[in-house]
Amino acid sequence: MLDLKTGDVNGDGILDTVYLYGQVAGPPGIFADNITLIIQDGKSYKSTTVHLKNNAGYNARLFLGDFDNDLVPDIMVSIDTGGSGGYGIFYIYSFRNNSLHELFNVDSYNEKYTFQVNYEDFYKVRVESSRQNLLFTIDISNKGHDYLAQYYDDNGLLKNPLKGEVLALGALHPIITTNESYNYDLLALQRIIGPTNADTLGYVENLLTWKDTQLISNRLAVSIPSTN
Repeated sequence: MLDLKTGDVNGDGILDTVYLYGQVAGPPGIFADNITLIIQDGKSYKSTTVHLKNNAGYNARLFLGDFDNDLVPDIMVSIDTGGSGGYGIFYIYSFRNNSLHELFNVDSYNEKYTFQVNYEDFYKVRVESSRQNLLFTIDISNKGHDYLAQYYDDNGLLKNPLKGEVLALGALHPIITTNESYNYDLLALQRIIGPTNADTLGYVENLLTWKDTQLISNRLAVSIPSTN
Protein backbone atom coordinates (compact mmCIF):
# COMPACT_ATOMS: atom_id res chain seq x y z
CA MET A 1 0.00 0.00 0.00
CA LEU A 2 1.49 3.31 -1.12
CA ASP A 3 -1.13 5.69 0.31
CA LEU A 4 -4.55 5.76 1.94
CA LYS A 5 -7.16 8.48 2.37
CA THR A 6 -10.69 8.46 3.83
CA GLY A 7 -13.56 10.66 2.69
CA ASP A 8 -17.12 10.52 1.43
CA VAL A 9 -16.19 10.28 -2.25
CA ASN A 10 -19.55 8.85 -3.41
CA GLY A 11 -21.72 11.38 -1.59
CA ASP A 12 -23.84 8.99 0.49
CA GLY A 13 -22.82 10.52 3.82
CA ILE A 14 -20.61 7.58 4.87
CA LEU A 15 -16.83 7.71 4.82
CA ASP A 16 -15.18 5.67 2.06
CA THR A 17 -11.57 4.50 1.89
CA VAL A 18 -9.31 5.19 -1.08
CA TYR A 19 -6.08 3.22 -1.57
CA LEU A 20 -3.06 3.32 -3.86
CA TYR A 21 -1.34 -0.02 -4.28
CA GLY A 22 1.78 -0.83 -6.27
CA GLN A 23 4.65 -3.25 -6.64
CA VAL A 24 7.72 -1.96 -4.80
CA ALA A 25 11.15 -3.53 -5.26
CA GLY A 26 12.91 -1.46 -2.59
CA PRO A 27 11.85 0.50 0.49
CA PRO A 28 8.31 1.99 0.41
CA GLY A 29 8.12 5.41 -1.23
CA ILE A 30 11.12 4.86 -3.51
CA PHE A 31 9.77 3.43 -6.78
CA ALA A 32 6.66 1.47 -7.62
CA ASP A 33 5.06 0.10 -10.76
CA ASN A 34 1.66 -1.36 -11.54
CA ILE A 35 0.22 1.43 -9.37
CA THR A 36 -3.50 0.87 -8.95
CA LEU A 37 -6.29 2.96 -7.43
CA ILE A 38 -8.87 1.13 -5.29
CA ILE A 39 -12.01 2.77 -3.91
CA GLN A 40 -13.87 0.97 -1.12
CA ASP A 41 -17.47 1.96 -0.44
CA GLY A 42 -17.87 2.59 3.29
CA LYS A 43 -21.44 1.30 3.30
CA SER A 44 -21.28 -1.89 1.24
CA TYR A 45 -17.49 -2.43 1.43
CA LYS A 46 -17.59 -3.12 -2.30
CA SER A 47 -14.32 -2.16 -4.00
CA THR A 48 -13.81 -0.50 -7.38
CA THR A 49 -10.41 -0.91 -9.06
CA VAL A 50 -9.00 1.72 -11.42
CA HIS A 51 -6.04 0.74 -13.60
CA LEU A 52 -3.93 3.77 -14.46
CA LYS A 53 -2.43 4.06 -17.94
CA ASN A 54 0.77 5.64 -16.60
CA ASN A 55 1.33 3.52 -13.52
CA ALA A 56 5.00 3.67 -12.53
CA GLY A 57 7.01 6.25 -10.63
CA TYR A 58 8.04 7.71 -7.32
CA ASN A 59 6.16 9.09 -4.32
CA ALA A 60 2.70 7.99 -5.45
CA ARG A 61 0.12 9.83 -3.35
CA LEU A 62 -3.56 10.69 -2.99
CA PHE A 63 -5.45 13.92 -2.40
CA LEU A 64 -9.21 14.22 -1.80
CA GLY A 65 -10.92 17.50 -2.64
CA ASP A 66 -13.87 18.88 -4.56
CA PHE A 67 -12.72 19.99 -8.02
CA ASP A 68 -16.01 19.84 -9.97
CA ASN A 69 -18.02 21.94 -7.51
CA ASP A 70 -20.59 19.25 -6.63
CA LEU A 71 -19.84 19.26 -2.87
CA VAL A 72 -18.42 15.72 -3.06
CA PRO A 73 -14.64 15.15 -2.73
CA ASP A 74 -12.90 13.94 -5.87
CA ILE A 75 -9.82 11.70 -5.99
CA MET A 76 -6.48 13.04 -7.21
CA VAL A 77 -3.58 10.68 -7.95
CA SER A 78 -0.07 12.14 -8.25
CA ILE A 79 3.12 10.28 -9.20
CA ASP A 80 6.62 11.64 -9.81
CA THR A 81 8.46 10.16 -12.78
CA GLY A 82 11.95 11.03 -11.57
CA GLY A 83 14.77 11.95 -13.93
CA SER A 84 16.06 15.35 -15.00
CA GLY A 85 12.83 16.36 -16.73
CA GLY A 86 10.87 16.46 -13.49
CA TYR A 87 7.66 15.30 -15.13
CA GLY A 88 4.58 14.34 -13.16
CA ILE A 89 1.70 11.91 -13.67
CA PHE A 90 -1.70 13.17 -12.56
CA TYR A 91 -5.26 11.86 -12.68
CA ILE A 92 -8.41 13.19 -11.04
CA TYR A 93 -11.61 11.15 -10.73
CA SER A 94 -15.13 11.81 -9.53
CA PHE A 95 -16.83 8.85 -7.84
CA ARG A 96 -20.16 10.46 -7.02
CA ASN A 97 -23.00 7.92 -6.74
CA ASN A 98 -20.38 5.17 -7.17
CA SER A 99 -19.92 6.18 -10.82
CA LEU A 100 -16.34 6.74 -11.95
CA HIS A 101 -15.76 9.81 -14.12
CA GLU A 102 -12.37 11.17 -15.17
CA LEU A 103 -11.96 14.90 -14.55
CA PHE A 104 -8.26 15.30 -15.39
CA ASN A 105 -5.81 13.26 -17.45
CA VAL A 106 -2.14 14.20 -17.71
CA ASP A 107 -1.81 12.94 -21.30
CA SER A 108 -4.77 15.00 -22.48
CA TYR A 109 -3.36 18.08 -20.75
CA ASN A 110 0.09 17.69 -22.30
CA GLU A 111 -1.45 17.25 -25.73
CA LYS A 112 -3.52 20.42 -25.37
CA TYR A 113 -0.98 22.78 -23.82
CA THR A 114 2.00 22.75 -26.18
CA PHE A 115 4.28 25.71 -26.85
CA GLN A 116 7.04 26.76 -29.21
CA VAL A 117 10.16 28.44 -27.81
CA ASN A 118 12.35 30.47 -30.19
CA TYR A 119 15.31 32.72 -29.43
CA GLU A 120 15.24 36.12 -31.15
CA ASP A 121 17.69 38.93 -31.75
CA PHE A 122 18.56 41.31 -28.94
CA TYR A 123 18.34 38.74 -26.14
CA LYS A 124 14.67 37.87 -26.36
CA VAL A 125 12.91 34.50 -26.27
CA ARG A 126 9.41 34.00 -27.69
CA VAL A 127 7.15 31.49 -25.93
CA GLU A 128 4.00 31.01 -27.95
CA SER A 129 1.05 28.73 -28.48
CA SER A 130 -0.90 29.04 -31.70
CA ARG A 131 -3.55 26.69 -30.32
CA GLN A 132 -4.15 28.92 -27.28
CA ASN A 133 -3.46 32.14 -29.24
CA LEU A 134 -0.89 33.25 -26.67
CA LEU A 135 2.50 34.92 -26.93
CA PHE A 136 5.02 35.70 -24.18
CA THR A 137 8.43 37.35 -24.53
CA ILE A 138 11.22 36.64 -22.04
CA ASP A 139 14.14 39.07 -21.70
CA ILE A 140 17.34 37.05 -21.18
CA SER A 141 19.77 39.98 -21.30
CA ASN A 142 20.63 39.33 -17.64
CA LYS A 143 21.96 35.82 -18.34
CA GLY A 144 25.55 37.04 -18.40
CA HIS A 145 28.19 37.48 -21.08
CA ASP A 146 29.41 33.88 -21.14
CA TYR A 147 25.91 32.56 -21.74
CA LEU A 148 24.89 35.16 -24.33
CA ALA A 149 28.16 34.98 -26.24
CA GLN A 150 27.39 31.35 -27.11
CA TYR A 151 24.39 32.37 -29.17
CA TYR A 152 24.69 36.11 -29.98
CA ASP A 153 27.28 38.25 -31.74
CA ASP A 154 28.55 41.56 -30.37
CA ASN A 155 25.60 43.39 -31.96
CA GLY A 156 23.02 41.26 -30.16
CA LEU A 157 22.11 39.25 -33.25
CA LEU A 158 21.65 35.51 -33.19
CA LYS A 159 24.55 33.59 -34.71
CA ASN A 160 22.23 30.75 -35.70
CA PRO A 161 18.53 29.91 -35.24
CA LEU A 162 18.01 28.57 -31.73
CA LYS A 163 15.11 26.84 -30.03
CA GLY A 164 14.12 26.01 -26.48
CA GLU A 165 11.25 23.95 -25.17
CA VAL A 166 8.32 23.94 -22.77
CA LEU A 167 8.41 20.61 -20.99
CA ALA A 168 5.44 18.43 -20.14
CA LEU A 169 3.47 19.00 -16.95
CA GLY A 170 5.78 18.91 -13.95
CA ALA A 171 3.55 19.92 -11.04
CA LEU A 172 -0.18 20.16 -10.35
CA HIS A 173 -1.18 21.86 -7.11
CA PRO A 174 -4.71 21.95 -5.64
CA ILE A 175 -5.42 25.48 -4.38
CA ILE A 176 -8.42 27.35 -2.98
CA THR A 177 -8.79 30.74 -4.63
CA THR A 178 -12.07 31.88 -3.10
CA ASN A 179 -13.48 31.89 0.42
CA GLU A 180 -17.01 31.53 -0.92
CA SER A 181 -16.68 27.76 -1.32
CA TYR A 182 -14.37 24.90 -0.49
CA ASN A 183 -13.90 23.61 -4.02
CA TYR A 184 -10.37 23.49 -5.39
CA ASP A 185 -8.77 24.99 -8.46
CA LEU A 186 -5.53 23.60 -9.90
CA LEU A 187 -2.25 25.35 -10.58
CA ALA A 188 -0.37 23.56 -13.37
CA LEU A 189 3.35 24.22 -13.92
CA GLN A 190 5.48 23.51 -16.99
CA ARG A 191 9.18 24.37 -17.09
CA ILE A 192 10.56 26.51 -19.92
CA ILE A 193 14.11 25.58 -20.91
CA GLY A 194 16.73 26.80 -23.35
CA PRO A 195 18.87 24.54 -25.54
CA THR A 196 19.76 22.33 -22.55
CA ASN A 197 17.63 20.87 -19.79
CA ALA A 198 19.70 22.63 -17.12
CA ASP A 199 18.90 26.04 -18.65
CA THR A 200 15.64 27.04 -16.95
CA LEU A 201 14.16 30.24 -18.42
CA GLY A 202 10.91 30.25 -16.44
CA TYR A 203 7.61 28.46 -16.00
CA VAL A 204 4.25 28.36 -17.70
CA GLU A 205 1.66 28.72 -14.92
CA ASN A 206 -1.89 27.70 -15.75
CA LEU A 207 -4.76 28.18 -13.29
CA LEU A 208 -7.49 25.63 -14.02
CA THR A 209 -11.03 26.21 -12.78
CA TRP A 210 -14.13 24.05 -13.13
CA LYS A 211 -16.79 25.46 -15.46
CA ASP A 212 -19.92 23.59 -16.53
CA THR A 213 -18.53 20.12 -17.36
CA GLN A 214 -14.75 20.54 -17.44
CA LEU A 215 -11.66 22.21 -16.10
CA ILE A 216 -10.76 25.29 -18.13
CA SER A 217 -7.81 27.66 -18.15
CA ASN A 218 -8.81 30.65 -16.04
CA ARG A 219 -5.43 32.38 -16.19
CA LEU A 220 -2.29 31.40 -18.05
CA ALA A 221 0.97 33.26 -17.48
CA VAL A 222 4.73 32.90 -17.69
CA SER A 223 6.82 33.43 -14.56
CA ILE A 224 10.54 34.10 -14.63
CA PRO A 225 13.18 33.80 -11.89
CA SER A 226 14.31 37.00 -10.18
CA THR A 227 17.79 38.47 -10.52
CA ASN A 228 20.03 40.58 -8.33
